[in-house]
Amino acid sequence: MLTNAERRVGIYEVGYQPIDPASVNPDTPLEALNLNWTERDLPERVRTKHVHRLHPYLGKYIPQLVEVFLRKFFAPRQTVLDPFVGSGTTLVQANELGIHCVGCDISAFNVLICRAKTARYDLVRMRREVLDVLERTRRAVETQSHQLELLFERSVEYAPHDYQEHNAYLNTWYAPQALRELLTYRDIVERGDYEYKDLLRVILCRSARSARMTPHYELDFPKVPQREPYWCHKHRRICEPTTEAMKFLVRYSHDTIRRVSEFAQVRTDARVEVFHADSRTVPFPDIDGVITSPPYVGLIDYHAQHAYAYALLGLQDLSAQEIGSASEGVSARARQTYVEGIVQVFQNALNSMRSGGYLIVVANDRHQLYPAIGERLGVEVVGVVERHVNRRTGLRGTEFFESVFIWRKPLKKHLSRTAISLPRSRSRDEIESVGSARCTRRLIKSKNAPRYQLYSSAF
Repeated sequence: MLTNAERRVGIYEVGYQPIDPASVNPDTPLEALNLNWTERDLPERVRTKHVHRLHPYLGKYIPQLVEVFLRKFFAPRQTVLDPFVGSGTTLVQANELGIHCVGCDISAFNVLICRAKTARYDLVRMRREVLDVLERTRRAVETQSHQLELLFERSVEYAPHDYQEHNAYLNTWYAPQALRELLTYRDIVERGDYEYKDLLRVILCRSARSARMTPHYELDFPKVPQREPYWCHKHRRICEPTTEAMKFLVRYSHDTIRRVSEFAQVRTDARVEVFHADSRTVPFPDIDGVITSPPYVGLIDYHAQHAYAYALLGLQDLSAQEIGSASEGVSARARQTYVEGIVQVFQNALNSMRSGGYLIVVANDRHQLYPAIGERLGVEVVGVVERHVNRRTGLRGTEFFESVFIWRKPLKKHLSRTAISLPRSRSRDEIESVGSARCTRRLIKSKNAPRYQLYSSAF
């Protein structure tokens, strides 16, 4: 059964068969990679399994997409880099498959999420710490709700910071009770002797996101604080503005315990490294390839979408170094600046990549910038797979397509073809034959404008 959006696109025909990510291996031909999954193929609980929903993140790609290309182009114990690591989808999926991974991001909050997702936990201690902070916060709020001086231990005086002294963002977007609860939780974490503080900070930030005084349907892009009852388009009823945070702290604490415990059952001992740095200049360790989804030009301000985290935790704000931020727009000059930034990042990555390694780039290239980027990098074009994005983050009113650019770092001239190390000893000739596979163009009609989708005649 198809959703209305899936019917509207017109590519989900009777008899179509999307790829099962678990079935992919180095010998799977590119033309077999039907990446157009329906809601029924990949329900939300599967797309957001275990730690992938430790905290919402606007625009992240689904783990199944990453899994497909990890299985095809990488082998266990190799190392994959994501220089725009975002919320860590590449890191988590690589670890599941026993592939070492390196992530880098200019956003301090993104790095915090990644480290919390990929850390190795003593599950008993993790659970004890999460519940301890929650209980201490609950007691403080219930018994001392009108005081700023709280006593948790006989010999230790606990005094949370006066929330009136915090920045304008917190006082604008939170009701007094919600802000008091969030700051109480934060100060218990920061002053406490906890081993897993990054995880606790993520719980705090996830709760802060939900506790803002914004309509439920504007959580991704809040406009103005909502202080009066309103008609909620999401719930189809009158909703009240959020005035408390404690219910979210409780909900997300238990959800986090469950998700971390689930990931512990599938994680491997593969290495995970996360850097808070500018991917244009940071020295990367030796890598075998790259899988990434760069920021789209002029679409999202990645620091701004997590403003609550920066306000609560005092994280370093490097938003001026973002590539393609929404505030820069999509003018010709902004696009050129974007291209220069992306080229610098990928050239930096190629400098650390072995010859013959793959650079997999997932992008909504509506400005058609990436073919020129590939030419400037001097990479070999193995192929391009296009897909309809059924769901990425939330609902959208228009159709959304993205391309997966599959590039390869050229082989060193002095090396023979047989000297190149590829997963399962796949030959260069075999890979070149995949890149030249016959494909068919098909016109896809949407209600706004015609679009083209590249799909294999084998579907």
